[in-house]
Amino acid sequence: MEPSDVNAYDRAADPGSKEEKSKQTVEANPLAKDDTSVGRLQCYSKTHKFWETQPVVQYKDIGDTSLPEGPIDPATLVSEVKPEPYNLPGQFEWTTCDMKSDDTCAEVYKFFKENYPDDGYQFMVEYSREFLRWALCPPGYHQSWHIGVRVKTSKKLVAFISGVPSRIRVRAEVLKMPKINLLCVHKKNLRSKGLAPVLIKELTRRVHLQNIWQAAYTSLDVLPTPVTTCQYWVRMLKPKKLIDVGYSTLRERMTLSMTVKLYKLPDAPITPGFREMDRRDVPAVTKLLRNYLRQFGVATDFGEKDVEHWLLPRKDVVHSYLVEETHDVITDFCSFYTVPLTIVGNPKYKTVECAYSYYNVATKTSFPQLMNDALIISKQKGFDVFYALDVMHNESFLKELKFDQGDGQMHYYLYNYRLRSALKPSELGLVLW
Repeated sequence: MEPSDVNAYDRAADPGSKEEKSKQTVEANPLAKDDTSVGRLQCYSKTHKFWETQPVVQYKDIGDTSLPEGPIDPATLVSEVKPEPYNLPGQFEWTTCDMKSDDTCAEVYKFFKENYPDDGYQFMVEYSREFLRWALCPPGYHQSWHIGVRVKTSKKLVAFISGVPSRIRVRAEVLKMPKINLLCVHKKNLRSKGLAPVLIKELTRRVHLQNIWQAAYTSLDVLPTPVTTCQYWVRMLKPKKLIDVGYSTLRERMTLSMTVKLYKLPDAPITPGFREMDRRDVPAVTKLLRNYLRQFGVATDFGEKDVEHWLLPRKDVVHSYLVEETHDVITDFCSFYTVPLTIVGNPKYKTVECAYSYYNVATKTSFPQLMNDALIISKQKGFDVFYALDVMHNESFLKELKFDQGDGQMHYYLYNYRLRSALKPSELGLVLW
């Protein structure tokens, strides 16, 4: 099982048959594995009616060294941006969602709970109200980028998309660009009705009104054209529960007792000075992260306010730990966030508690030791499974710490920005949930 993709949950933005999608999944795998694999994308015959109209790297341009690296379309004057919203079908209207309002936050929470994923899944993603506020309201956020669609008569929320401001360094250039996420359309009768492209265009219009011309986003689908493709890896923390609920299965020739023993963890972290991050650590953690992330081709550009918001521990949302060598000297850092899964129809268990590796830095402690301590803490906090992408230096600890390769991949994209060649996952210093 892998984390579900809410980022583009309306296939109208990516039309195609199930057969074509199956082919995509198979063909996507080599992209992240070697430098020559990018050229294989030229073999795709699948068309993308919407994305071929957008300023993104097209399959036909892959390998064309004459094309410059950088923005695909130049910035225009804000005064030339379309001033009015895009048209919706007559029965719908735009709404801006105030996530600081308890009522609106509860409504958006309920919308995602009911509409992602489709009926028939045993495990349902559940973004908590606290998670949604954390994810959508960082410093300097624009409420106008939290876009909904309502039915005019009933005022029922039937679609949503969001963008949050960030600074992302691409090579040597730091760019303001939103992270686009949480695109979802009501699952009854509205998917494949063309709402997703309109949502994307309307968010793009509102971003342009802020004089911002690039964006970052992810998808489980292969679209034109990934900056890189990352593999999900899975580490069981409570194998007995995961097998009991059908989230995982026993390996061939493995008994339950053997599996429990295989994934057993120590009772407490072993690294001296390992402790939870608190507010006084923000400057030191910011400096540590900025120094670490400089080495990657595309990476988040953290300031202290960003670290305070995204990484300071929040109950049931994000957890951060560090190694303090001496008073106020921080040498190592690890973090993970949480998105639980609701289990449908299980009389014994209600949820699978999932932790997701976020940003990690190891300078004095080895990466495997640091992340083993993170696994120990996550299990102590009640998590059942721990996910990690093979970004940054994560690959250095995955196999040693008994992560299993998952069957899900995350494709990373830049809007209106061309890289001459795709990155390896280890060249990416950016985590988008």
